[in-house]
Amino acid sequence: MNEGNTRKNIKSGLSVGIVLKQDQRNGKITRGIVKKILTNSSNHPHGIKVQLETGQVGRVKEIHKTVAG
Repeated sequence: MNEGNTRKNIKSGLSVGIVLKQDQRNGKITRGIVKKILTNSSNHPHGIKVQLETGQVGRVKEIHKTVAG
């Protein structure tokens, strides 16, 4: 299972790679820092939905081990 599918692995301030809604078909990854976790369930098969500090919203596909701050 992808670690981006589990809510407990994602924290505010974490550097992640997400797929935006408009990029779901091509799978383009957008990197950014998590501002807010939008998925309420503990896990989701397509990835936990988050909002980045830039305001972009998408599902987490990769977690980068560096934490901002």
